[in-house]
Amino acid sequence: MITINGTTWVAEPIADGMERLWRVDEVIHSESTPFQTLDFARTAHGITLFANGERQSSEQTQEVYHEALTIPPVLLADRVDRCLVIGSSEGVACQMLVACGASRVDHVDIDEQAVKLCASRLPYGYTEKELAAAEGDEGPIHVHYEDGYAFVEAAVAAGQTWDVVIVDLPDETDGGTAQHDRLYSATFLNLCARALAPGGVIATQAGCPTMWRQTTLRRSWHNFIAAFPTVVYFGSAAHEWAFISGRRDTVDRPHAVMGRRLRTLSYRPVSIDVRTLDAALVPPLEIRGKYPKAWRRRPFGGPSPRS
Repeated sequence: MITINGTTWVAEPIADGMERLWRVDEVIHSESTPFQTLDFARTAHGITLFANGERQSSEQTQEVYHEALTIPPVLLADRVDRCLVIGSSEGVACQMLVACGASRVDHVDIDEQAVKLCASRLPYGYTEKELAAAEGDEGPIHVHYEDGYAFVEAAVAAGQTWDVVIVDLPDETDGGTAQHDRLYSATFLNLCARALAPGGVIATQAGCPTMWRQTTLRRSWHNFIAAFPTVVYFGSAAHEWAFISGRRDTVDRPHAVMGRRLRTLSYRPVSIDVRTLDAALVPPLEIRGKYPKAWRRRPFGGPSPRS
């Protein structure tokens, strides 16, 4: 945090040579964990969580963000019964999966301190009582304080699978030097693919589509195209974030399949309808244009890849 003319701000880095200033009206809590520095503050977006100076979620916009992350893979998967969430300290993605019909959600987060702080400081996601129940395996959500990479490795070795796997982490760094960057790697993506049940889907927060911050999105798109026959992009118009889902088999016209499933989904999204899917499921030209042959051989149900 910095002070300018007596006002406190968070200077959030968004690209090389660019920062975004968040006015802090109240510092609610600041604490360093073994993995990151967390700031809970009141901003123009309500109570807001910052990790290492980067906005992770806010009271005003978190629902839209988590729907963009969670709903597309739910619509693409054959079933939503057993699910895995890696990261997502707030717990919102886990709760959405339960609302979508999941009977069991394994929530894996390496930072126990962060999860507990979110439950005690944020007005969304887990309450402290709900987190205690998830820690005690009481109910559909089961919290594991473990390294996500090691957890999936052990699960694959044991033959365990999930219908939906969601990776919800801070944005990958350009240099690939952060602790969580290895969970964005092609190696980990392929490991997660082995943990998918038939008809299962993996989805990840994949970076930013804006021209000045596309490096990590390009890398994620390339990794998914190389790993999966069916790849679906979702760009959130309400956020600057993109999300990518992958299936190990070929789905005929996945956009149409997702639209049909949305109409009967038990959870009713506040930010996604069928027309949203029409607009959000086509990657920017500069992203898909880098791999035009891979894109064109996929039977998408949206606009022509040449349009």
